[in-house]
Amino acid sequence: MTEGRITRADIEGKLREMRGEVEESAEAAKAPLLAIAGGIGVAIVILAFLFGKRRGRRKSTVVEIRRV
Repeated sequence: MTEGRITRADIEGKLREMRGEVEESAEAAKAPLLAIAGGIGVAIVILAFLFGKRRGRRKSTVVEIRRV
């Protein structure tokens, strides 16, 4: 780097360096976030199924058929 003036090349070099660090951090955080999001999605589906099943029992009609 030059002592007196900051050139365009200096700024571009620093931005490339920072961008590389950010991309590495994002890639490292991506796998755990996908696993957590998948777990939350599965939990939501299971809860919706269980609540729907419970509600269906309360509101379902019971039909009794008798043979004569």
